[in-house]
Order: sequence, then C-alpha cells, then structure tokens
Amino acid sequence: MKLFLVFLLLLSLVGSSAAVAESASMLPDLPDKLPVEYKRTMKEGGGTVEKITYPSKDYTGDGAEVTKKALVYLPAGYSADQQYDLLVLCHGIGGSENEWGFLNPNCVGKNTVDHLIANGEIRPLIIVMPNGRSTANFGDTSFANMQSFYTFGQEIRNDLLPWMDAHYATYGAGLDDLSASREHRYMAGLSMGGMQTINIGLCECLDLFSAFGAFSAAPTSYPAAKVASEIKKFDNCPIRFFYNVCGIQDTTAYASASGAAKDLLKYTDQLTEDNWYWQECTGTHSFEIWNLGLFNFLRILGK
Repeated sequence: MKLFLVFLLLLSLVGSSAAVAESASMLPDLPDKLPVEYKRTMKEGGGTVEKITYPSKDYTGDGAEVTKKALVYLPAGYSADQQYDLLVLCHGIGGSENEWGFLNPNCVGKNTVDHLIANGEIRPLIIVMPNGRSTANFGDTSFANMQSFYTFGQEIRNDLLPWMDAHYATYGAGLDDLSASREHRYMAGLSMGGMQTINIGLCECLDLFSAFGAFSAAPTSYPAAKVASEIKKFDNCPIRFFYNVCGIQDTTAYASASGAAKDLLKYTDQLTEDNWYWQECTGTHSFEIWNLGLFNFLRILGK
C-alpha cells in the first residue's frame, strides 16, 4: 500500500512538472545570438521600403513648421484593403531615419523582419523609422542637438501617428481617437531610441502604444522608480509587454538600461513576469545586440 501511495505521489509530481514546462513554453525562446538564417536577404517575397515626408513643428525651438523625413517598411503583399499593426522604430544619438539601414538590400534588420513574416512567426506589420529629433535642424547629428530627442513625444502624438493613419492601412486609419488603436501600435529603438521608447513611449505616450522594446537604452533613460511613477498615470492602459536587452560589455548603456528596467517589478504592478522581459548577453553597444533585440521583440509580439 505504501509503495502504491509513493507511486501516486511520483505521478502527481511528474504531472506538475509537465504543467510548469507547458506554461513556460508559451513564451518564445530568447536566443542570445541572431540565428544566421534570418540575416540572409530573401531572393523574393521581402517587404518594400518607402521614403516619406510629413509636416511637423520645431517642438524644441519656436514651434515653426518643419517637414520631417522618415522611412516606411511595408510587408510583402501590402494591401490598402487590409489593416496592419504599426511599429515606430527609433534610431540612436548619432543616427537618423536611415540608421537601421532598411534601404540597404543586405540590411540584417529588414531581412529579419522579412523572414519572420514569411515564416508566419509574426503578422505582417508596417514599420515607420522617423528622425527622432523634433527640431528644424533635425539633420544635425551632433551632441549639441541632443535636447531635440526629448521633445519627440509631441511630434509622435500631433504629427507622425496622425499622418501614418491617414496614409497607410493601419488600425488607426479613419479613427479620430489615436488611443482607440493603441493595441495595434508599438514602439522600440536602439540606444537613444531606447531611451525615447522608455521616457516617451512608455512614460508619456502609454495611451498611444501597447508594447515596447528598448535595445541598449541610453543614459538619461528614466530609472525604474521614475518609470513606475510615470506609468501609474495610465492605469487604464494595460501594457502588453516591455522587452529590454543590453550587452554585458556595453560600457555606454548597461548602467542606464539595467537601471531603467531590471528592478521595475519592485515598483509597479502594471508590469509582472508575464509582460516584462530583461535580457542581457555577451555584446557591446552595437547592431549585434540591436538586431537581436528587434528579432526577440517581434517574436514576443507574435505570441
């Protein structure tokens, strides 16, 4: 009888372990290296990239009218008769709308998106890559023009998103309230764009976006306690997920990225182990980490 009870106990333990494993398998594996097959340029079936301009203002200066530049990625088979999620993908402090390199036929970031869509791992989506400096002098990539990164939230809300909804088949097309389509809108970025994703996307525009990816978030990113305090103002705007990645050897951003994200669960119940991800792996402040970040961010999004 005792042996039978022990047997039943062992069966119950096996069942519990299986349940835990099944629950964990609901999340995609997060590799610490981008698989080589996603880096290759597709011979056919890849998305297209358009150059656009849209009207904005000098939010850092006198509010004068400005014509801004951006790139737009459209998935293969894009149709104005469908609806697509929208990702705002931001560049770093020395970059521009071109930094992610999507106009290059060998661009790893674009190839990654093409393969994820072609494999059915994510739904086809639109990606807009704007110039993240909200100033008339947005072409100035020097540190002297850094303040213009922090006013970008006004441009997102007032100019960029309304223009995208008016010209592309987003879920916000035809809607007057930008918040009505927030579940289908996301923000991510590298370095200074990661800072913008945290300080502006998550903390200032949570009513406009539902998912966020910060790749090596730069210095001046809000610390975790500040992030928690800011998102509390949007307690009626659930966060689908917040993903972070940084290279352990990143002497530029590891302190700022980890300071913004690693302790967040201590300060807020709006983020839990179900919708918050911190990943650190071997790497520096480079596209090796940023392309990996884009890959893992989109794969989580596809779940």
